Amino acid sequence: MSKTSIEAARIALNGLTMGTRWSALFFEEQGIDTDAVQTALQAAVDEVDAQMSTWKPGSDLMRLNAAPVGEWVTVPAHLLHVLRLGLEIGRASGGAFDIGMGDAVTAWGFGPKAAAPASIRAAMAARRRPAHEVLEIDGARVRKSSPVALDLNGIAKGYGVDRLAETLRDCGIGNALVGIDGEMRALGLRPDGEAWTIAVEGPDAERRMPHSILSLQDAAVATSGDYRHWVEVQGRRLSHTMDPIRGAPLIASPASVTVVTRTCLEADAWATALMVLGPDRGSALARKRGLDALFLLRDDKGSVRGVGVGQLFSEGPAAIVSAEGR
Repeated sequence: MSKTSIEAARIALNGLTMGTRWSALFFEEQGIDTDAVQTALQAAVDEVDAQMSTWKPGSDLMRLNAAPVGEWVTVPAHLLHVLRLGLEIGRASGGAFDIGMGDAVTAWGFGPKAAAPASIRAAMAARRRPAHEVLEIDGARVRKSSPVALDLNGIAKGYGVDRLAETLRDCGIGNALVGIDGEMRALGLRPDGEAWTIAVEGPDAERRMPHSILSLQDAAVATSGDYRHWVEVQGRRLSHTMDPIRGAPLIASPASVTVVTRTCLEADAWATALMVLGPDRGSALARKRGLDALFLLRDDKGSVRGVGVGQLFSEGPAAIVSAEGR
């Protein structure tokens, strides 16, 4: 072990954000001002939440949602960046990822209000156009050409992770592991020169167990699944992931989809898109886009099998191993 790794102190920071917690793990020599780093990281995620939350009536996103159709609204830079990428991935996924599903998310009880039958019926009956067809961006201004309720829950946490990574770099920390609610981004390497290890969770609502282990360097990972957030209707659990065509939770979907990309924003959005598309169409699009993706599929007996796409999951066995027996 090198002298640097011996002297480096393990520093783990965390705090509240977006109804969950953020975390940052890094190794630095003694004497670093951890209070200043903690403050900077908290400020970064607070800024994302203040701009993109649907739970805060005064957020910049909710201000845009409240604006009349056709009215230009100036939005801050971080929100503008996420909107642009959200629309880009919406187009690239053929609308499978749609940031315009806010009415359905709220109607089914996945927002700040309880599920409401009348709102559910309205969301399912609505004639929908995807957000990338109705949202216009001109510089720092945004406007809606027709009614749409924007919701960034499928991308904002990923962007929050990216902001944590950027903030650490601004603090002079180039090797770290940051995350929000299981969405993770690895910067550089551990002090021993090894990649950061990250678990892909098994799709089990009753317990948290790893399905497999990833080794990542300068990459981000996000998972969309049906086993953590759901509503129960007539004895059936329905995932929080919305079907943009039906305006309702997905009925048939993979148990989970994990995506590894350069940024957590992209990984977060693409995991949702592939979840909506399912294993066949999702795998085909992932191959076309050059994405690394892992689909976990359940059979009728509850057994889980994995379908990997991309070099990391299909051709790079050293980068991913089964967690069984660990």
